[in-house]
Amino acid sequence: MKNGVRNSLLVAPMPTASTSQILGNNECFEPYASNIYSRRVLSSEFVVVNKHLLHDLTEMGLWSPALKNKIIYEDGSVQKILEIPEELKVIYKTVWEIKQRVLVDMAVDRGCFIDQSQSLNIHMDQPNFGKLTSLHFHAWSRVSNTGVD
Repeated sequence: MKNGVRNSLLVAPMPTASTSQILGNNECFEPYASNIYSRRVLSSEFVVVNKHLLHDLTEMGLWSPALKNKIIYEDGSVQKILEIPEELKVIYKTVWEIKQRVLVDMAVDRGCFIDQSQSLNIHMDQPNFGKLTSLHFHAWSRVSNTGVD
């Protein structure tokens, strides 16, 4: 190589919670587990809302303390809240509301752009041997070799 640097020196995504929270992002490539949650620090506890959802709801004039409480009641999901438009429900699905095969497919598709590996957590409401094995072999069949060798 005559000029520049190798991509391996630039792309090393990590699933670190503290860095993500400091930067206001979600961990690694993971979808949000919840659109709202409590964060505890030494001195207090405070509510953290998905900043993108908050922006969209505020722009639409929908954000209110009552809506915040509904999202909390629904464990951070917006899917059952009638006031929230369908186009936002599609965008703000939590990891529990997204098919895990889709997440595996996206991990495999972006793999060629990542030089130092990536980690992906699987979230299943009721995991069992059959579901896990099926998903594992699906990943393997898509050329994802980490964790299958």
